[in-house]
Amino acid sequence: MKTSLSRRWRVLIRRHGPTSPLWRRRIAMGTGAVSIGLAALFFARVADGANDLFLRLVASICWIPLVMTPLGFAGIAWATRRFAPEAAGSGIPQVIAAAHDPDRAVPMLISLKAAAIKFTLTIAALLCGASVGREGPTVQISAAILSWHHRFFRAPLRASMIIAGGAAGVAAAFNTPLAGVTFAIEELADAYEQRVALLVMTTILIAGMVSLGLAGDYVYFGEVGEHLKVGAVLRIAPVAGVLGGLSGGLFARLLLSMGAMRARWLPTLANRPILWALGCGVIVGTLGVVTHLTWGTGYSSARQIIDGTNAPYWFGPAKFATTLATAASGMPGGIFAPSLATGAGLGALLRPMFPGDPGGAVVLLGMVAYFTGVVRAPLTAVIIIVEATASRGLILPLFLAALIAHAVSALVCKERLYHGLSKPWREALRGGEPQRHRPRLIEPWLRLTASWCGVCSSGPLVAPIFPLTNCAFATLASARRHLGPRSNDDRRDIIAALRRVRPAIQCASTRASGGWYGSGAKAPS
Repeated sequence: MKTSLSRRWRVLIRRHGPTSPLWRRRIAMGTGAVSIGLAALFFARVADGANDLFLRLVASICWIPLVMTPLGFAGIAWATRRFAPEAAGSGIPQVIAAAHDPDRAVPMLISLKAAAIKFTLTIAALLCGASVGREGPTVQISAAILSWHHRFFRAPLRASMIIAGGAAGVAAAFNTPLAGVTFAIEELADAYEQRVALLVMTTILIAGMVSLGLAGDYVYFGEVGEHLKVGAVLRIAPVAGVLGGLSGGLFARLLLSMGAMRARWLPTLANRPILWALGCGVIVGTLGVVTHLTWGTGYSSARQIIDGTNAPYWFGPAKFATTLATAASGMPGGIFAPSLATGAGLGALLRPMFPGDPGGAVVLLGMVAYFTGVVRAPLTAVIIIVEATASRGLILPLFLAALIAHAVSALVCKERLYHGLSKPWREALRGGEPQRHRPRLIEPWLRLTASWCGVCSSGPLVAPIFPLTNCAFATLASARRHLGPRSNDDRRDIIAALRRVRPAIQCASTRASGGWYGSGAKAPS
């Protein structure tokens, strides 16, 4: 009796104790969320320091970006291609692709190596004046951190864990918890289920508490307490939505078609990515030296515009060009903060058109409209602006401008930006099947099937196994359809494997029909 009770207790502890899969997954999620909060806060401090250091350098030597920025772009592009190609770009497309195939994506797209290189090269990009943000890289770094914790605690990694890690990265980067949830809904998750919602909210809660406890409660762009009357909303929101949708959609379309445009108009640079990055650095450096305002994330310029500072009319177009050139270069870095700064420049252009209305509110409508036009995520755009400026009184006008911008942007660019940018990464994941699906494992299984069908047998023993021969032929006939090869190389390998195995199974069929039914009897079908 005592032995039976102790055995039951051991079974209960194994199933529900701290070493059970459920608790390992919970521990991995909790410790991963704490690590995400610490990493996001550290990344923010280092990125702000790198941006300030570059601005001080430019203030002392005004011409240094003409040399430093192009060389920095070329060096970062080379290092990215040499050490971690998966660290290129924003990082959000990689997470979107990883959510479709978590097992294969961990070593390819969201490894700790990719996260470390992403961190280092994004800081290097800010040190040379690139128009990048840290929010997109934070998403990829956060997903990598959470996936590493799941591997460390031997917990199964699901797509929902990657989505939760990426959403926590957005929330920690802007100090906007609700924006992390909406970002997971609109961008990362194709189907938002209740289990995903609980994971996302729990991870964001833990990461946000860590960030809040260390950095304190702060508003990213400062508080905006202005309001708009109904008549002003009906006048300003449609104009801001149309202009923001057009310009944001144009940015997305240019960025998505940049590769085709480069191959068509600049074929000499199509296969020279380092030289192409050097040219993009020349554009960013020249515009920065001429304008003195387009460096880095654009956070300080956007905040000054929101506070009422009259920005030059060319700030928005210049920031648009530098952000596009930086993103097209292929170097690591996000577009969240630069897009918000460009939207603030659009708002600065709208402010003189409505002189009798609150200027800060007009700028926020321009920001949310342009950002929605770029990423086509209106709910995320509105929540980010509301939480980053504490402008809860403007939530309905912001929604109106965002919805109009979303509709207009869809007319300019049919494909959503991040999902379009994630296609190459998803194709890279589909370039080869996981190891359990490789042809070298298929062929031994088929050979074993052939041996059971009579290759190593003869006489009356073959007859009872003869139906298995038909199963083997059915396997050969349907393998091409059901194995789902994802690339031409895999398709050729599988076909070659089937051709090598087919003679063995045909031999089995011949022995079976000749050995047992050799007297002329008809073989069963």
